[in-house]
Amino acid sequence: MGDPSLTHLDARGQADMVDVGGKPETERTAVAQASILMQPQTLRAILAGDAKKGDVLGAARIAGILAAKKTSDLIPLCHPLLLNKVSVDIEADEALPGLRVTALARVWGRTGVEMEALTAAAVACLTLYDMAKATDRGMVISDLRLVRKSGGRSGDFEAG
Repeated sequence: MGDPSLTHLDARGQADMVDVGGKPETERTAVAQASILMQPQTLRAILAGDAKKGDVLGAARIAGILAAKKTSDLIPLCHPLLLNKVSVDIEADEALPGLRVTALARVWGRTGVEMEALTAAAVACLTLYDMAKATDRGMVISDLRLVRKSGGRSGDFEAG
């Protein structure tokens, strides 16, 4: 009944957490990105440190890191991981105009960290929105995606 290509479903089509106990431990890394588009004056205020709520970029970085650590609490059937490294980088892009968020997650373990990297990027963008919404409620979060991953049985992936 269940689709064998869908690893989180059992033979009856019911949700099932994958047993990773027999998989070898390897170093696994994932990088995700997202963007938040905003009015040029909002971007200027954030970069100048003039946002009403304080250090927008610092708060977003911390929120992204904390979110990666809580991914298994947020995404059903995600394994809790002892993350070795999480980083969140935020760069201004005047062409958007807005900010590009890049999140990296790394673990030595039996399962990948794609969801942790994606969650970090998403929550960093949500925090950017929250911190600047008094100035610009029309901001748009977009282009959340896995950029690359390495390690594990499925091998390396790089987005085209």
